[in-house]
Amino acid sequence: MAPSVPKVTAVVVSSASNWWDEVNNSALWQDWIFHILAFLYGLVAAVALIQLIRIECRVPEYGWTTQKVFHFLNFLVNGVRSAVFTFRRSVQHIRPEVLQHVLLDLPSLAFFTTYALLVLFWAEIYYQARAVSTDRLRPSFYAINSVIYSIQIALWLLFWWKPIQPVLVLSKLFFAGVSFFAALGFLLYGGRLFLMLQRFPVESRGRRKKLQELVEIIPSSLVLFILRKLPPRRGITQYHPIH
Repeated sequence: MAPSVPKVTAVVVSSASNWWDEVNNSALWQDWIFHILAFLYGLVAAVALIQLIRIECRVPEYGWTTQKVFHFLNFLVNGVRSAVFTFRRSVQHIRPEVLQHVLLDLPSLAFFTTYALLVLFWAEIYYQARAVSTDRLRPSFYAINSVIYSIQIALWLLFWWKPIQPVLVLSKLFFAGVSFFAALGFLLYGGRLFLMLQRFPVESRGRRKKLQELVEIIPSSLVLFILRKLPPRRGITQYHPIH
């Protein structure tokens, strides 16, 4: 008699779980995962730096534009991430422990600022095209970032004063909420700008350029969001040093 579907499913799930436990507890797999992550973050950082240099060479007279700052922050965030994963064993020995979390969380804050800046850029284009005032956008951007950084600094200080698990959980929930609202803004203004550009004349050079930018940025953003979730079951500070 052929095995039932639930039994087959249970066997598959159990095998997958056992495989993941083996991977999760393997020093060799840990090394490979972190090396791959370091390479991927380094690759994204290199691409961002190349883009920054290209824009600077093309329009040096405009100074630090929003696009230049975006690519610079992208380079900075991913470069630091790559360095953290490359020198993870040294990071694991940093004391007090709160400094490890500062080193790991600060790029996440900068990541939020980077893509909030992109949302600001898109929002300015969208509202300017509709002849709506954008005077409040930049002050709102600075205010939101100030509040988020202040809350995270308070959480770091709280963990330094009392290093308990609930504080770490609270910090993770805070980052999850921040990432969620950043994603909402990304989808809202990215979608609005895309739909608005779709209504422009097909032969419009500005339309083609902005649509191309959207097509280039969205996949890279998805890659970065995915990378931020890896490895999913343990943070770098939770791995034991490998002797």
